[in-house]
Amino acid sequence: MAEYKQYITQIQENGNVMISEDVIATIVAQTVSEVEGVAELVSKPGADIADLIGKKAWGKGMKILIAEDNSLTIGCNIMIKYGFSVVDVASAVQTGVTTAVESMTGVKVVSVNVNVCGITRE
Repeated sequence: MAEYKQYITQIQENGNVMISEDVIATIVAQTVSEVEGVAELVSKPGADIADLIGKKAWGKGMKILIAEDNSLTIGCNIMIKYGFSVVDVASAVQTGVTTAVESMTGVKVVSVNVNVCGITRE
């Protein structure tokens, strides 16, 4: 089974660049908040425990896995606003997150898994 890291390391000509999982989480959270039809990211039950054991992003409604080859698998838990197409909003989240993370970090996003936890009347 692959071991997962908390940093992405990119070797540059003048040294290394390390990108924290928290940086990826910030990009994901901002991108998701800008998708039309998304009400919010949703924390799973036990998020406070996840924070304690070092899985900070999971407490924020997302899960970020950095593989040995520095590729990313991202999971998002979202609430959708009533009246929007669940499939269309989830697809827009996948596209937006992939584009934003890849363009800002240069890291390959393998998949963005969207878990629609509910619908809200905002």
